Amino acid sequence: MRPVGPPSDGQHRMKKREAGLWELYFSFFKIGGLTFGGGYAMLPMLQREVIDRHHWVDEQEVLDIYAIGQCTPGIIAVNTATMIGYRKRGVLGAIVATLGEVTPSLLIIITLASILLRLQDNLWIQRAFGGIRVAVCALITQAIVNLAKKSLVDWQTILLYLLVVGASTFAHLSPLAVVPLAIVYGLMVQHLKRRAA
Repeated sequence: MRPVGPPSDGQHRMKKREAGLWELYFSFFKIGGLTFGGGYAMLPMLQREVIDRHHWVDEQEVLDIYAIGQCTPGIIAVNTATMIGYRKRGVLGAIVATLGEVTPSLLIIITLASILLRLQDNLWIQRAFGGIRVAVCALITQAIVNLAKKSLVDWQTILLYLLVVGASTFAHLSPLAVVPLAIVYGLMVQHLKRRAA
């Protein structure tokens, strides 16, 4: 059974398309196969595939799903694929989207593991991975900028951002502490806003 719920603002702005199971599998297969650098680097590809091309969700929904994927245990990319699949086709959609996300990595790692172990000291391989790391940094920077545009919307969110950056950088605060504190902060801010309204 598909999950149902009240339409969000994004659903009013953009007409959503239904998702076939094969569409879900191959879309997340493509995302999983072309994303280097983990969950943060997948955000631009995710936006192009599920928002711009298929119109399955809107930008706000992707940011919400991505935020939940970061807060829950496991790999961000897999968590995000699972949640989008579930929103479109229920439990079966979640399974199919997750399989699509992990299949490329599984195949590539099995194929290349033995080869890379023999070639890891090769100068050309080291240079190639150096270039990949730089490209991944650029993709992560783009993802951060896109997230900031949608998330840092008032002085309260900017203050929370600065506090988290400071706590993570200087106090080395664990994400296990940051996430619950951010949840409490968000609830308090919304409560104060409602009282002031």
